[in-house]
Amino acid sequence: MKKKANKKELVKKGNSTLKEFKQFISKGNVIDLAVGVIIGSAFGKIVTSMVNDILTPIIGILIGGLNFSSLHIKIGDATIQYGMFLQNVIDFLIVASCIFIFIKIISRITHKQEKEEKKKKDEQILLLEEIRDLLKEKNL
Repeated sequence: MKKKANKKELVKKGNSTLKEFKQFISKGNVIDLAVGVIIGSAFGKIVTSMVNDILTPIIGILIGGLNFSSLHIKIGDATIQYGMFLQNVIDFLIVASCIFIFIKIISRITHKQEKEEKKKKDEQILLLEEIRDLLKEKNL
């Protein structure tokens, strides 16, 4: 026989699940991830525009006026759009290089800040040691 669901138990479980969800959604990592996805999406549109509207025409001129997006091979009834594939590869390489450069810059800034904080901490330790030594001398 089926056990009847107790209304109080259901409400209690619902509240518990809601609390867990609130804790999960309010964690910094989830919010950072959401911001990253939104910025990544906008950045992707910029890169796609840069590839489609600037780089692809320039590369097309350099290789004899070919338009990548129109490059294809027809085999029977099938059309293989390898030009679109090349365009997507270029898009990926640009995104990857931009992310690489961005990470290098952030890493350099973070490393510089860590050095400054360590230097500050070392100066504070020296000052505290001097104070300790002075207090020891006074007590003698």
